[in-house]
Formats: sequence, C-alpha cells, structure tokens
Amino acid sequence: MPAQHRRSSGRSLSIAVCAVALAAGASAWGEGGFARGAAAGGSLTIYSSMPEQGGLRDQARAIENGAALALSDIGGKVGSYRIRYRRLDSSLARTGAADEGRGRRNARKAAHDATAIGYIGEFNSYVSRVTIPILNRAGLAQISPSNTFVGLTSGAPGHMRGEPKKYYPTGRRTYARVIPNDTVQGAALATTTRDHGCASVHLFNSGTPYSRGLTQTIKRTAHRIGLKIEGSDRYDPQAQNYKSLARHVKAPCVIQTGEIEENGVRLVKDVAAADHRAALYAADALCLNASKDPSRGIPPSLAPRFKCTIAALDPRAFGPRGRHFFARFAKRYRQSHPDPYAIYGYESMALMLESIKRASTGGGQVTRKRVVAALFGTRNRASVLGTYSIDRNGDTTLREYGLYKIVRRKWLAFDRVIRAR
Repeated sequence: MPAQHRRSSGRSLSIAVCAVALAAGASAWGEGGFARGAAAGGSLTIYSSMPEQGGLRDQARAIENGAALALSDIGGKVGSYRIRYRRLDSSLARTGAADEGRGRRNARKAAHDATAIGYIGEFNSYVSRVTIPILNRAGLAQISPSNTFVGLTSGAPGHMRGEPKKYYPTGRRTYARVIPNDTVQGAALATTTRDHGCASVHLFNSGTPYSRGLTQTIKRTAHRIGLKIEGSDRYDPQAQNYKSLARHVKAPCVIQTGEIEENGVRLVKDVAAADHRAALYAADALCLNASKDPSRGIPPSLAPRFKCTIAALDPRAFGPRGRHFFARFAKRYRQSHPDPYAIYGYESMALMLESIKRASTGGGQVTRKRVVAALFGTRNRASVLGTYSIDRNGDTTLREYGLYKIVRRKWLAFDRVIRAR
C-alpha cells in the first residue's frame, strides 16, 4: 500500500510472518542499544505487526493466519531451533486505524528481544517508513506482505526526498517485500489499457509523489509498448469540480492515478460526464475505496466503465501451488472464501523460515546478520506466489498485478491478471 494516505480497503477486496540463547560474550550491542545476538540453539522468535482492528482487520488476520500455517507446515522448527510466532497489533483501539506510534512500539519490542530473528510487517507503507529504520539499526530481517510504496526500497519515480537511504541508517538493507511495488503497478496500468484496445490514453495525477510516480512510470511504459499518451494533467485536489479539464479529454481511455482523499472520484465522475464512452481506469489508492459509500465511491452507473489495479491477486489467479494453499487455508480456518492477502502472509513467513534455514547451513550460530544475508540471497525461489528472486533493493521480481471491477453495484471483483511489461 502506498505511504502517503491512510487508506482502508474495507471489506477483504470483497472477493470472495538473542533466547537467541546467548553464549557468554557472543553477542554485540548495536546502535541505540539494540541487541544483535547470535543464537546457539533453543528458541527464536518471529514477530508480525498488523492492524488487527478497524477496516483492515480481515486482511490482517488473513496474513497472520497464513504466516501461522507456514510455520505449522515445518512443525514449528528450523533445524535445532524452535520458532515462536508473536503477533502484534499496529492499530489504534479508538479508531481502528493503523498507527505509526503503535508500529514504532512493535518494532522496538522486536528489536530489543534477544530471541527475535525476523519481523513480518507492516501492512501499511506509511507505518513501514517508521519501523524500517528501527529494525535496520537492530539488524533484523523484515518482510512486508503488502507494501507497494516505491520509496521504501528505490529512488524510482514516486519516491520522496531522501528515500530510500534515510530508512537504512546502517547503510545495509534489511527490508524486503513479496508483493510488487508501485513501479510495477504503473507498468500494469499502461499494459492493461493497451491490451484492452485503447488507441491512446489521457492521464490525471493529484500531485502527490505516489500519483506523480505512477504517471511517470505509465509514460515510460507507454513509450516502450507503443501506447500513445494523448494528454497528461495534474489536477488541484481542492477544486470544486473538474469539468474544464474533462472537456479537453480526447483519448478513449483515461487513467486516474490520484487518491480518493484527493478528490479522485470527483475527477472520474466529471470525465465520465463529459465523455459517455470513455473507459475509466484507476490505481489502488482509489481502487481500494472505489466500492464503498456511494457518496464517496464510484457510482453504480459508472461501474461498467471502471476498472482498477491492486497488487493482491485473486485465489483463482495462482498456479497449482497457490490454489492448493488456498484450499488448505480454507479447510484449516473454515473459510469458504479466504482473503487474498492470506497467501502473502504465508509466503512472508515461508521466506523468513527459508532464510533462517539457509543461515544455519554449514553449522555455526544463526545470527540476524546471516538471516538478512540469506534473505537478500534469495534467487529463483519456487513459491506459492510463483518463482521469484529478491533483488538488491529488497523488491520481488514478480510482475503480476490484479485488475478489478465493480459488480453488484458495490463490490470489487477480480477481473484478470495483468503481466506488466
């Protein structure tokens, strides 16, 4: 999820992860007094930090249960180490919103735990902006199942000043993610419009780093794949309406990269009113809220013309291993329609456990440093998500994004997989 805005996806897309027992003198104390222990055996702890209350609780629980299933699959042990899983809540009881302060507290708790060997989180990119530096100072491997904001790992279009360097005070990367970032999303939006027969597109961005970055990536991809950019406008999020901007749209397809909080739906409505044939596309910042309260979301009358992108894929979109996972998850947790984020929780834990296993290869103690090195050494991993590697920035090499549509007047439903070019 992008970093700038605190967005809730509401319903689960509606479709439906040192005792480091320290030998005397074996540990070093890192910056800020954080333990950087070496495990000689016994128990290790993997923490997760998820918004367990509010609108994201279904996704959070799915991720946590997916992670628990991955740990259960190996009998709760890696070699001679017993692995404990501790779930932490990153949301506020009063509002249910994911909170930077709660995330900071969770990260510090893990960083100061001598048994901690890994951390799964955050769900929200804006919380990861707070927790990554804490865990980086502690040398603790962190894997996110859901962050898409590009600035956490890269200086590609969409990052903000000082990113990503400011998140890694040690100068070494410790954070990775198993879901494609917004650079892939921008390429996916360009790809899907071309594949849908759009001769050209008109782009709108809200001026935020997230929205501008997506627009830049769409333009770059469009040039590469032969998609014409008919026009590109930045809109004022505080404007009363966008009728004058809408009148200048000549392309048969429009891509809106802004957020629902930045008057994004108003823009879509005005464009649709000016051209009753225009096909409407949007990114996840609007997509995740597009089917909620009709007074703020996409109205039912526009639903047939509207599609949007989300990084999470529908359970039916995965290969045999992924579909087998969802069948097992459904049976274990008695859910006929598991939330799509369950598989990303499972893979976050599975990748962490595999990194611990590879860190123990050849004997010796499992240390945080060795686990991080193993994580960033992930190459051609055959997983429930498909085969991927983790690049030097911490990004997955997966390129599939989900395209969604609105059905039954209000629910988001999976349309198809976009393989971003």
